[in-house]
Amino acid sequence: MISRRLSVCHEVWPLKEPFKISRGVRTETHVIVVELEYCEIYGRGEAVPYARYGETTDSVIAQIEAVTGAIEDGISPEELQQILPAGAARNAVDCALWDMLARWKGKKVSDLLNISRPVGIETAVTIGLGSMEKMANKACLYKDYPLLKIKLDKENIRAKITAIREQAPEPRIIIDPNESWTMQHLIDLDDFLAAKNISLLEQPLAADHDDGLKTFKGKIPICADESCHTREDLAGLAGKYKVINIKLDKTGGLTEAVKLKKQAEIVGFDIMVGCMVSTSLAMAPAMLLATGASFVDLDGPIWMKNDRQHGLNITKGHINGFSPELWGG
Repeated sequence: MISRRLSVCHEVWPLKEPFKISRGVRTETHVIVVELEYCEIYGRGEAVPYARYGETTDSVIAQIEAVTGAIEDGISPEELQQILPAGAARNAVDCALWDMLARWKGKKVSDLLNISRPVGIETAVTIGLGSMEKMANKACLYKDYPLLKIKLDKENIRAKITAIREQAPEPRIIIDPNESWTMQHLIDLDDFLAAKNISLLEQPLAADHDDGLKTFKGKIPICADESCHTREDLAGLAGKYKVINIKLDKTGGLTEAVKLKKQAEIVGFDIMVGCMVSTSLAMAPAMLLATGASFVDLDGPIWMKNDRQHGLNITKGHINGFSPELWGG
């Protein structure tokens, strides 16, 4: 019997400039890459350990190494769901499995999953947290892009949004406070955000302090990010959120993400597809969720000082597909 070979490594990718959100700032991103090989057929997957969810590079690598034997013995993506929990470790392995299976069968992952391969996707381009002047200057650079995502905290909210909207009057705008606001912020800012034509408010409240959304009837749709990981979360989100942000590092890979998207749409949620700050290798499988999504935020490679070979072609907020040489057969 010929078994698979699994390798896992930790890579560090410098960013073009510091990326700042309400929880902190980074100048590089740390990713975990899994590679599977079977009879000279290779598959790769990339994931980002996230401290917000209690993950480190060491803990994610340890999770993968603990189940390496089972993976090399030939488990399927469905069987993987039973031996690893949702999170970065399962994401890296799951995406590597799908990549390898597609190449082994001579098909695309989209064909194996019977989902449409997206074309001409519009992605958000993120403006990180900074001074009002710096954020406004970024908005001016992106004024002709279709969708902007603005990182905010509790400081100078109105002034920053006003300055950004003055420089970029046309794009749709997502506001993302990364759990830093309170219910009082939502109440006080509701009319203002509507007047500034904000399209989406992403996870304004802490995930474990969002019950106030049950009775809040705001003018701007609210998206669950940190509050939504897998299908098990959907019941608790009903009545609070109108949109869910699906990220492979939260779902634990494409297998669960596809099921989450389908079930969320059935029960009435709109879909956002998001990412961590990572390379095009992490974006490619997430692209398969983009068809029909109301919002796509897959701009991770834009932040890289250098991206992977065969990386995504992102031009003025438009993703022109991805190469099978990168991922997915």
